[in-house]
Amino acid sequence: MPLPALVLDWYRAHARDLPWRRPGTTPWGVLVSEFMLQQTPVARVEPIWVEWMTRWPTPSAFAAASRADVLRAWGKLGYPRRALRLHEAAATIAASHGDTVPSDVDALEALPGIGSYTARAVLAFGYGRRAPVVDTNVRRVVARAVHGAGDAGPARTRADLADVDALLPADDATAATLSAGLMELGALVCTARAPRCGTCPVRAECAWQAAGRPAYDGPRRPVQGFTGTDRQVRGRLLDVLRGTAEPVPRAALDAAWPDAPQRDRCLHSLLVDGLAEQHDDGRYALPR
Repeated sequence: MPLPALVLDWYRAHARDLPWRRPGTTPWGVLVSEFMLQQTPVARVEPIWVEWMTRWPTPSAFAAASRADVLRAWGKLGYPRRALRLHEAAATIAASHGDTVPSDVDALEALPGIGSYTARAVLAFGYGRRAPVVDTNVRRVVARAVHGAGDAGPARTRADLADVDALLPADDATAATLSAGLMELGALVCTARAPRCGTCPVRAECAWQAAGRPAYDGPRRPVQGFTGTDRQVRGRLLDVLRGTAEPVPRAALDAAWPDAPQRDRCLHSLLVDGLAEQHDDGRYALPR
């Protein structure tokens, strides 16, 4: 059986029941999920996504929220600039696209915070269209199953899109399902460090298996820790600002992290990124 058919059969039997995959989810709901899922585990995203879709079911509803409310609702998903970019995208969708998420790649990529992957994910999962959706998991599955490599190496956008496009059937709905299946296979079975080859549905067709599972000998992205990093410090400072509706004095932020130079650097970066603001009286708050 060809690889795409094996993936489709497996996915239809083993796909996780995720809220943004359920019938009735709008393209807006898919777009929100894609922003939230960037570098964030599914388990952390699920409850927050459900809350957001209840609170802000349309782009215009979300665009009308204050940036402070957006950042409070984002909570500890991490990389909070994503929330502000989504807020900007929602405002553009509401103002320029009739409150409907565009169904065209170029129009999607023109929105704030949306690149090649997110645009195609919205087309496939929001509109059920044939679009090559390429994330880290998909690249790894294709590298192993099609090319016999241990991993995908550095991203090559045009070549990666062509690789996945070659696997997609012509039918829109089936192609969209296959795109989801390839992602799911990479997330659950064909994982980076401990692939579950014994339970893989494409094992018989996998070029990597046929080649004896050669080790990947190319460059690897370094695994970044979290403890003590600027990301952790920025998160601590944002926790202080999210925890109150009133502006806070500098002393409240100073108490959040002991290293003064690092704390000052991180506070400055929050101000530059628009994630915090300083009032005329010197106190700090989330942006209005």
